[in-house]
Amino acid sequence: MLKVHDKHAAILSAARTVSTEQAGIVALASALDDGLAEPFAEAVERIAGITGRVIVTGVGKSGHIGSKLAATLASTGTPAFFVHPAEANHGDLGMIARDDVIIAMSWSGETVELNGIIAYSRRFSIPLIAVTAGAKSALARESDIVLLLPRAPEACPHGLAPTTSTLMQLVIGDALAIALLEARGFTADHFHTFHPGGRLGANLMKVGAIMHTGERLPLAASGTGMREAILEISRKGFGCVGIIGADGTLAGIITDGDLRRHVEGDLLSMTVDQVMTREPKTVGPDTLAATALQIVNSSAITALVVTEGNRPVGIVHLHDLLRIGAA
Repeated sequence: MLKVHDKHAAILSAARTVSTEQAGIVALASALDDGLAEPFAEAVERIAGITGRVIVTGVGKSGHIGSKLAATLASTGTPAFFVHPAEANHGDLGMIARDDVIIAMSWSGETVELNGIIAYSRRFSIPLIAVTAGAKSALARESDIVLLLPRAPEACPHGLAPTTSTLMQLVIGDALAIALLEARGFTADHFHTFHPGGRLGANLMKVGAIMHTGERLPLAASGTGMREAILEISRKGFGCVGIIGADGTLAGIITDGDLRRHVEGDLLSMTVDQVMTREPKTVGPDTLAATALQIVNSSAITALVVTEGNRPVGIVHLHDLLRIGAA
């Protein structure tokens, strides 16, 4: 078990690591304002213009970052996969086609295992983008585009374990993926196509896919007596009833809270117009589930009427949003 002074040392160590890696990101941001800007824009343009896929490669920690980059690209509308250089040298070069582009990640730029892929890209004129800090390295010399990362101290006190360097590789990879996402006009709908499962898929689901419609929709016409309105609330089980005006639009809503506020009066002798809350919170069928949940939580309500042209077409309850896993 760590002693008090050991815990203090651990906290100081963590603070140094964060500070050191933060300095690396600052250096990367400065590079994007300088010499890295033009090749970065060129890389985005080159990748956006291909008809094939992005092949990401790298060894060791750079390989792990490359694998993550390939996954991020693929999930944001840029077809991509990771090819390990060692496997490439034993047959996987056949996975790389002439209409692809290769992103090779190597901090030093002298990774021997990359030689096979580099030679293959040159032989078949496959565009090669280097992500490296080695300005005069073999990888940089052979590449069509070089994303030259600034050299910054590693967080490792011995300067050996890849820490700051891998963080900068991660960030420049994310920057590429997001720039391509924006260039392609990738929307939340597209995102949901590639992320149908889990919490992310739930958040990207549209309200129209989970709302209750037709006979399940609790509604009462303007002028209806409160006795009938209360029965409608009870029958439908959403804790509310939407009030419809003569023109068919939503005029208001009556919730359990509205009933409590009028319970000391002669509630049953009133009409819905006297009790309802006007201009209630509503959403459209295309509203994301995550957005609907945020409205429900921030407004301290349990249900939202779904409208089109201010005409009610459905209702979504807090339980519906929680059931699909929205958060």
